[in-house]
Amino acid sequence: MNAPFAPAATVVSLADLRDPGEVARIEAFVAAHGGTVFHRPAWLHGVEAGTRQRALGLVAERHGALAGWLPLSEIHSPIFGRALVSSGFAVGGGILAEDGRTVETLASAAEELAQRRSCASVELRGGALPQGWAVRDDTHLGFVADLATDDEAQLLTVPRKQRAEVRKSLEGDLEVRVGRDESDRAMHYTVYAESVRNLGTPVFPRALFDAALDALESDILTVTHRGAPVSSVLSFYHDGAVMPYWGGGTFAARGLRANERMYFELMLHARRRGCARFDFGRSKVGSGPAAYKKNWGFAPRPLAYATWSAPGAARRDVDPTSDAYSAKIALWKRLPLALANRLGPPIARGLG
Repeated sequence: MNAPFAPAATVVSLADLRDPGEVARIEAFVAAHGGTVFHRPAWLHGVEAGTRQRALGLVAERHGALAGWLPLSEIHSPIFGRALVSSGFAVGGGILAEDGRTVETLASAAEELAQRRSCASVELRGGALPQGWAVRDDTHLGFVADLATDDEAQLLTVPRKQRAEVRKSLEGDLEVRVGRDESDRAMHYTVYAESVRNLGTPVFPRALFDAALDALESDILTVTHRGAPVSSVLSFYHDGAVMPYWGGGTFAARGLRANERMYFELMLHARRRGCARFDFGRSKVGSGPAAYKKNWGFAPRPLAYATWSAPGAARRDVDPTSDAYSAKIALWKRLPLALANRLGPPIARGLG
């Protein structure tokens, strides 16, 4: 009787993300296995270029062929500590693998890598989740829906009360532009910086937005009122879906219903680009943004994240809604915008 074949060994190594051939191989694996935009090496490179947080990644191979991939950003902050994050500055990422055995192998390799690089934790934002890690699926919700076949049908997908707000925005004195040039980038950053200051959080460096725009399929949609930008969003396009990712509005946007116009126009624009789905991103459970997305008719689905912490180390806390930051957030909201824009990027680049 013949002995059974032993399973092929899985070999894990650090990816050479400076090698175009290796990057192309990983990009092909991501596309073939339904990975997100945050799994792409292009995302890691954009984050590194925009924040100086190092792009890393672990590849799992069997018989010389890729069997798994774990994209990582090595986040270092004097305030928030060190961590390996999959993926940095993303709401997705995590382990992409052909089978459970590869998931566990990559997870073990990530633990070892974190300890070698003096990182207290590894954070996986989605993907396949390894056994034995701390898993939370009660903190964030994702919102994705199909796009309609034409403009009027898209409007009719919006529940009646929210649809009335959208109709009013269409009748308002607002103009919409879409682009990627310097004026689009400048208007977007002006609006976004004011928006996050008003929420009490530090703004990311503009270099991050520029690098992401340059590395990925993306654009900026801005709503203006009498020539002044009031709402703006930087969106990514991936695998037939549009994701409005970095967006916000000024104080004037609410009364003008500029955000309603922005998101509705993005739905129409994305469909014309060939997209089939609208990914409204994630929001905290019980938050105002989550309620807002439900008002648009999007059904929430829980998102699961996993964390490993080194022995004796506490997981880092970068949740802006935690009690530890409530006083700091209240103070940040009162900062003059120019000061917040100067202080914010050095802090925010360490959030990951």
